[in-house]
Amino acid sequence: MRTKQNYGGLDVFRLLAAILVIAIHTSPLISISMDGDFFFTRILARVAVPFFFMVTGQFVITKFFLSKESAKDELLSYLKKVCILYGIAILIYIPIGIYAGHYQKLSLYDIVRIFLFDGTFYHLWYFPASLIGTTLIYVLSRFMSLQKITIIAGLLYCIGLLGDSYFGFIQNAPVIGSIYNWAFQIFSYTRNGLFMAPIFLLLGTWMSKIKWRFKKNTLVIGVTITFLGMTAEGFLLHSMNVQRHDSMYLMLIPTMVFLYQLLMRCNPIKLPGARLLSTWVYVLHPAMIVVTRIMSKSLNLSKLLVENSMIHFLVVVVLSLLSSFILVMVIGYSNKKQFLRGRAWIELNRNALVKNVKFLQSQLPKDCILMPAVKANAYGHGAVIISKELNAIGVRAFCVASVTEGVALRKSGVKGAILILGYTHPKQFYLLWRYHLLQTVVDYEYAVILNQYGKKLHVHLGVDTGMHRLGERSENIDRLCMIFEMPNLVIDGMFTHLSAADCMEPKDQIFTKRQVDNFYQLVESLRDIGYTIPKLHLQSSYGVLNYPQIGNDYARVGIALYGMLSTKEDTESWADSLSPVLSLKARVASVRKLYPNESAGYGMAFIAEREMIIATITIGYADGLPRSLSNGAGEVLINGKRAPIIGRICMDLAMIDVSRISHVKEGDTVVIIGKCENEVISAAQLAEQTGTITNEILSRLGDRLDRVMQ
Repeated sequence: MRTKQNYGGLDVFRLLAAILVIAIHTSPLISISMDGDFFFTRILARVAVPFFFMVTGQFVITKFFLSKESAKDELLSYLKKVCILYGIAILIYIPIGIYAGHYQKLSLYDIVRIFLFDGTFYHLWYFPASLIGTTLIYVLSRFMSLQKITIIAGLLYCIGLLGDSYFGFIQNAPVIGSIYNWAFQIFSYTRNGLFMAPIFLLLGTWMSKIKWRFKKNTLVIGVTITFLGMTAEGFLLHSMNVQRHDSMYLMLIPTMVFLYQLLMRCNPIKLPGARLLSTWVYVLHPAMIVVTRIMSKSLNLSKLLVENSMIHFLVVVVLSLLSSFILVMVIGYSNKKQFLRGRAWIELNRNALVKNVKFLQSQLPKDCILMPAVKANAYGHGAVIISKELNAIGVRAFCVASVTEGVALRKSGVKGAILILGYTHPKQFYLLWRYHLLQTVVDYEYAVILNQYGKKLHVHLGVDTGMHRLGERSENIDRLCMIFEMPNLVIDGMFTHLSAADCMEPKDQIFTKRQVDNFYQLVESLRDIGYTIPKLHLQSSYGVLNYPQIGNDYARVGIALYGMLSTKEDTESWADSLSPVLSLKARVASVRKLYPNESAGYGMAFIAEREMIIATITIGYADGLPRSLSNGAGEVLINGKRAPIIGRICMDLAMIDVSRISHVKEGDTVVIIGKCENEVISAAQLAEQTGTITNEILSRLGDRLDRVMQ
């Protein structure tokens, strides 16, 4: 079963790589040892930029090969981000460049060349290199395979090598030397987006596809051997005085392959914000070099802060980290979450959620874990906010109804197995692959279509034991065996749905027992044939509460997770064990008098029989407040008292009678679901009033309701 990987090792190394780039531009050991500094800055630190390219390859370029339909959007999104960052960096360094005399007597040709290849400041070449490299790979990916593009990128890297560390071997060659010298009129170095970036971008892509076969010890040995080879290569070329530049080595490629794999296998303590911090360290460090020189000169400390290369390096590192940290904090503050209790909102009780999880888990056998149903926006609670909270307490399996729900969770960083319980259209199969989602096999015919997709998809096999909704019928052993034999389906799980587990009448218990027996008979038959049985799950909320002994590997808890059950009677019977997670609230928008015989709302549905005080509240049927609660059928809570709804509930607003409630004013909080002092209105009560079930009341709560965890 595939889950989202912890990339803590990559995040930590991003920051180390940014510091290595600072070392390249400050030469920390130059005042101590020339050879030591060459090793540190021209060999060891040369892993930094390829690492950055490989990260981009893993998380951006990989998407080009997953779906041609979305590849263009992915490219444009990435190019936009890089262009914005490149533009900001250009604005930062234009004054410094002008002061340093970098932009004197530039022709239009020179300006274009600098923007496209060299960067407007010495370290900014990375941004146009990323733009060119990703664009080149995208274009080639439209009509070539990843393998062929990698070969082309390898050839380009070899061409770049001859213009970099190996230039001395060809610079005097009659034809090839002239070609390279002509090329250097277009770009100053071959460590650019055409020759260097593509191969490392593609290596990052291959890293996302690789099957982990090497142990960490093997990877450590691989890094050690290849890096020693790169060190020998660097010193040999340096001693032969053939290097025009020293960014590209032959042994750099295998070194990065082993190093990157090792970093992917490492899960150190997470550094929140390390990704953004490393980006700004890279961007800002040359400015901090200038600041250090100005500061040392003004304080008459140049001998200590500049001439001592190690102290100079450390000061620049500290200033770069400090300035970047402040900038990240400022960005975070400017992006601070908006006020979420302005109009109408949902409050989620974290403690109640944790309590419900613990209770439900305690009802199950030790080896059975929860697979919460967070479909329908987590029954109206908010799928992302609930799933992240569940992730934080160790829940690592979820189920949803549609592939778009699964994708939304993945994009929000939810980790663990995510099972799609419903149908996914074949045109959306690429989303299953791309976002590591598990698809339910709804029947044999659908299994055939899934298998024809051509890539291995991870699935759970749905089995129909009596509900007759989805799943291959349990008695169709031959068809189920054929599904197990399909080469492109990786069957991680098998499940059924108990259709009468919510009722404990004798006939319902008999039917449920028959379903369970049918499922286990199928499991034993498949085991006898020789198939490996995947993870099993049968129970939903009522199954856990009424038949906890069934167990298995997962329990797909839904409504009970949120502290409710489908009916008021059931909810109240489990009230000591389950606590409601959700409260629904709104504001008073206006308070006014209504005189005798005046009407309120649409259709004059309410006529005042006496002078009244009415309040308009900021919630309506578009938010999920049932229209059937209009005109006295429903109530809300305000200032600890019940206020009846009058008139027809509107799309965005409703009106209540507050004649007998004192001190009601604009901006006051109104409770639609939840507790207000000693009064309580539950979702189960609303369901009973409107002739439906709690599940429907909650799942219809609208998206424009802000959701706040507290």
